[in-house]
Amino acid sequence: MTDASITAANSPASEPGPTTPEPAPISAKEEAVDTIRFLALLAIAVLIFRSFFLSPFNIPSESMQPRLLIGDYLLVNKMAYGYSRYSLPFSVPLIPGRIFARTPERGDVVVFKAPPVNDNDYIKRVIGLPGDTVQVKDGIVWLNGQPLKREPMADFVIPVTQNMIDASRTTGTLPCFAPEFEELRADGQRQCRYRQFRETLPSGKSYAILDITTIAADNTDPITVPEGRLFLMGDNRDRSADSRFPAVEDQGIGLVPEENLVGHAMVSMFSTDGSASWINPISWFTAARWSRIGDGF
Repeated sequence: MTDASITAANSPASEPGPTTPEPAPISAKEEAVDTIRFLALLAIAVLIFRSFFLSPFNIPSESMQPRLLIGDYLLVNKMAYGYSRYSLPFSVPLIPGRIFARTPERGDVVVFKAPPVNDNDYIKRVIGLPGDTVQVKDGIVWLNGQPLKREPMADFVIPVTQNMIDASRTTGTLPCFAPEFEELRADGQRQCRYRQFRETLPSGKSYAILDITTIAADNTDPITVPEGRLFLMGDNRDRSADSRFPAVEDQGIGLVPEENLVGHAMVSMFSTDGSASWINPISWFTAARWSRIGDGF
């Protein structure tokens, strides 16, 4: 018999080795507790992220046409201008005043809590900063005694969509503001046609605006913006309750405190024409306006 055979014969391999104890089964109660704990931590993480970093915002009105349409969904940068109680859900008063504060630049598109109630989120463009004097003459914005450059552009044409119809029913207006702005395409589709201009700030930043009719706010007194306030306007100058009007609910916002800022509009993340139906999944795709996704500010 060889040494290998002797070793194999004397090997204790045939003896049973130590066994590893099986873990105790997790009870249904423990599984439920773990699930609740995970969901609670996830909710807290989402809450923190939306309060201090990025938050979604949807466009409910025509006040920022042509840049923004009803049914657009944006990502808002909550870090841009610092934080206040209005950065938090339900405006919980946990932050005194503003921290990490930064004043916006002229031309920024900002989301804020709208005076006088400071409850609803509005979106407008910054026109006047603290110390600026703003006046509107015959529809032209004058900033610190000088008119902003305004050049005609091609008409802004937009199809009448379901969400425009729904919004008009809520406000008691027409989808195209007045009958003279509505027309039919060759295929029978209703559309709105508005006069469009390019407005340019002293910094050189420019953007498209709509000026479609004459309203009382086309002529205002000079307004000097005090410290800590902002003069904001909608790009659709005839359909925007903005700083041209006193802070009266559903009529205007006056000069907006910087503390009311929620964030800076960053990018369009989705857009829908309002025709989708929950019971028709195909409509979720056909209602999407894919070309508007990814547009930055």
